[in-house]
Amino acid sequence: MAEREASHVPSMTLIATKGTLDMAYPPFILASTAAALGWEVSIFFTFYGLNLLRKELDLKVSPMGNPAMPLKLPFGPDWLKSTNLHVPTLLMSTPGFQAAATGLMKKTMRNKGVAGIEELRDLCVEAEVKLIACQMTVELFGMQKRDFIPEITDWVGAASFLPVAQKADVNLFV
Repeated sequence: MAEREASHVPSMTLIATKGTLDMAYPPFILASTAAALGWEVSIFFTFYGLNLLRKELDLKVSPMGNPAMPLKLPFGPDWLKSTNLHVPTLLMSTPGFQAAATGLMKKTMRNKGVAGIEELRDLCVEAEVKLIACQMTVELFGMQKRDFIPEITDWVGAASFLPVAQKADVNLFV
């Protein structure tokens, strides 16, 4: 029993359903970390999560979708940069706010040395994380396979992905 446990390779599956900049980080960080630890990892990208597999990424922060998200300023004195700015929902809905929030988040990430989404996605590809696109969603939204990165491992539906998830040690919905 100990020998079997010692030779067991942990596995993890993730389901990525969101296509915003802030929600792109969790699946790629978790997947690349698990792969670096030697785990077998698969990510099932469905609905808006498919945007994370597009060749051309144009991801934005969606403060309206996450009103609890504080803004961080990437400039100014340390006390200001460390302050969580809670913005009223009404202000979040004003034109240009999403673009400003996206710019501030990208700058804060760069200042902190956090890898960009393309870099994290490339790390996953290098680490042989299986990137699985939901075929049903592709058809539902009229997407074209040519718009996606060539490193997608498979184009399948939930019925094909669920048996993989069933056998995994860790399953995450992010």
